[in-house]
Amino acid sequence: MKFSPPPGNFRVGNAYTGNDDVQGDVIDNGHSHECFFQDARHPDRRRTSLVQHHRKIMKRIALLCAMFTVLTCAVPVFAANGGEQPGSSSNATINGYVRDAETGETLVGATILIKESGQGTITNKSGYYSISEIKPGSYTVLYSFLGFEKKSMNVTLKQQESRRIDIELETEAFRMDEVVVEGDRLEDKRQISVSRVNIPVRQITKLRIGGEADIFRSLQYLPGVLSSSQISSGLYIRGGSPDQTLVLMDGSTVYNPSHLFGFFSTFNPDAIKDVDLIKGGFPAEYGGRMSAVLDLVQKDGNRKEFGGTAYLGLISSRVSAEGPVGDGSWFFGVRRTYIDLLTNMLETPEDPLPNYFFYDINGKISQDLGTSDKLFLSGFTSEDALDFANNAGFSGDIGISNRALSARWTHLFGDNLFSVFNFSWSRYRNSFSTENSGFETELENTIQDYTLKGNLEWFVSSDWTVKSGFEINRYLLTYQQNFTGNADSTVAEGTQEGGITNLDESDNAASFFLQSNYQFSNLWSLQTGLRVNYYEMRDLLTYDPRLALRYNLSSDMALKAAFGVYHQYFRLASLPDFSFFDTWLPTDSTVSPSHAIHYVIGLDTRPWKDIDFNVEVYYKDLNHISELKQFQTQGRTVSDFFYDGEGEAYGIEFFLQKKSGRFTGWAGYALGWINTRFDELNDGEYFRPKWDRRHDLKLVAQYKLSDRWDISATFTFQTGQSYTGRTSRMETRLPGSDYGKGVTIPAERFGLRLPPSHQLNLNASYSTTLFGQPTKLLIDIFNVYSRRDIWFRFYDTTGDVTTVEDVRLLPILPSLAIEIKF
Repeated sequence: MKFSPPPGNFRVGNAYTGNDDVQGDVIDNGHSHECFFQDARHPDRRRTSLVQHHRKIMKRIALLCAMFTVLTCAVPVFAANGGEQPGSSSNATINGYVRDAETGETLVGATILIKESGQGTITNKSGYYSISEIKPGSYTVLYSFLGFEKKSMNVTLKQQESRRIDIELETEAFRMDEVVVEGDRLEDKRQISVSRVNIPVRQITKLRIGGEADIFRSLQYLPGVLSSSQISSGLYIRGGSPDQTLVLMDGSTVYNPSHLFGFFSTFNPDAIKDVDLIKGGFPAEYGGRMSAVLDLVQKDGNRKEFGGTAYLGLISSRVSAEGPVGDGSWFFGVRRTYIDLLTNMLETPEDPLPNYFFYDINGKISQDLGTSDKLFLSGFTSEDALDFANNAGFSGDIGISNRALSARWTHLFGDNLFSVFNFSWSRYRNSFSTENSGFETELENTIQDYTLKGNLEWFVSSDWTVKSGFEINRYLLTYQQNFTGNADSTVAEGTQEGGITNLDESDNAASFFLQSNYQFSNLWSLQTGLRVNYYEMRDLLTYDPRLALRYNLSSDMALKAAFGVYHQYFRLASLPDFSFFDTWLPTDSTVSPSHAIHYVIGLDTRPWKDIDFNVEVYYKDLNHISELKQFQTQGRTVSDFFYDGEGEAYGIEFFLQKKSGRFTGWAGYALGWINTRFDELNDGEYFRPKWDRRHDLKLVAQYKLSDRWDISATFTFQTGQSYTGRTSRMETRLPGSDYGKGVTIPAERFGLRLPPSHQLNLNASYSTTLFGQPTKLLIDIFNVYSRRDIWFRFYDTTGDVTTVEDVRLLPILPSLAIEIKF
């Protein structure tokens, strides 16, 4: 496998042809290398026409955004003219927090419903709720959350009364509905929830792969969420690449959410309380990415008593502990693999083995500062390290790390005005170094993200909620590369030492959003929003309008739709087949920010009791998407290393789920298309990217045999991934040398497909006690019928005849693990 270093300034011997799959000094595919870079290096030559074109577009967008802003703020006011105005002094309010009675943890997404009036809401990310504009009288308030006993409370409200009701819900004694994917958790069908799914963390522990529970791999069992292979945790959502999904944990952006080069995600499931995935059409409160949002909330910790969990598996182990402190709680969790310990025992001086390990650590402290204020401090760190060497003098090191810290303050300005202020720091670092016969290569990429956010949530009434907020970002990005030991190394502009490139960029960004959720009647609900973004490096202001709509056809059937514009300013440079050095790069003055337009329409229905059916059709218009120039090693701007293109993604998704009973589970199917086009690739014709999978079938089932035994099964079937075939072969020679090798000539880009992939996994758990503590024995069988699907296909040109070689995935893999709670 060839590796071409990311952006830098150093000389290459052979000419670059402009085709990502060919390198040689005798090929001409008709694309002029110099003409292409003339535009990138001299953008002023085309600036006049581009500015005029962009001014027309910006005027139209500005007009559209102005209409959206008026709609967001004014429609509910006009709608309220027929009755009492919001904030009427004669009405009452109830508000408070919903918690787990056993641990004191707040419950995100719990349902609160007033039986007599039909007014209702759900708790926000902090577990808080507020229902305003309740007429004086006596009511029954119902509280519910999946997996917990429902609770009701009789209240009598007077005029102008504000009643604080904090509720604790008891865990169900016998859970029949632990395996549930909740797409719309509020029983009140007025809530707008387009392309949104939520997986309870307790269910993630049921869907283990190789004995390991993993958040990302559990999400891949949802329709429209793909991976590059059966052993990858990367999320390709509705045609978007992993870097197009915004991953947040306690408000901090996580830039590398994977361990073991994609086999596991970096999130310890014991440390996570809530997992919220929005596959498209997400509201204005989220920005910075153009495909999807994954919003994770860490556990606050047990506020009642000390406790913890210890897990021992074949690949890794983890331990977590939590307990009360002051007027709050704390949580600490750590996970580490011991692959390096195994390889150290097995290797010999004659046969050295790669040395690899990863770990992650989570911590959080929360404190109540009174009835209206809460403070949360949380931290997260993860690291991957790989050392490898052989007896021929070649050695290398790869290091990948994430660091994140956040401080969050929640404050009640009033019973119906909830605020969240969050400061976070996040850092991603990737380093790669090799040494071979005196030639040393050192590469390092670091991005630091300092973010300040402030959000206000105004519960105007039970029919109207307004959100607004700001976000200020400071980015520090460095890229360093050092090549020594070669007489041909060059001197990079702006540096003093041969073979060294130092790029040090800083940038500022800011955004503001306004968002409104309003219910016109029992039939219509509307969500409007506007996000305004400013990006300093390009001195660019962009507008992202958002719109979502729900219409209830009946008590068990509803239509929903969403539209939105989304901009993205950072992109990830990675090799298409196997990437061990991913580089984040900003949008500089030579490229335009990527942006997408989402269109979604869907139908929610409940055809039978406890069975929900959902279908969604989506279309995404993709603009200024990027593709890495795989063999480009010379340049100083982002456009020197990326192709700029366009694309589209569209499809339909079906989702059927059973929520309760002894047998639970779901079935999902997605039919999708992805087409991309770049002037310099594939003769300017549209082609599908590698991760395009036409058909995607997911089946998940769990059966509760008894109080002690639970079994589950998962099955997946997917169209094979795309790859680029070869038409012919040629021989290359190094200048002044007889040494050469064969180079294959590519056919249509990603024009062929690998065979379909499918896999069956089985899981079982047995509950018992060990040393008087609750214990589970976990038994898993990965790839039950041992189908070894193709990971990737390559062409071996080392011999006189080119041969096609397949690298296959893992065979059947049974595993055992034990989990103890204390």
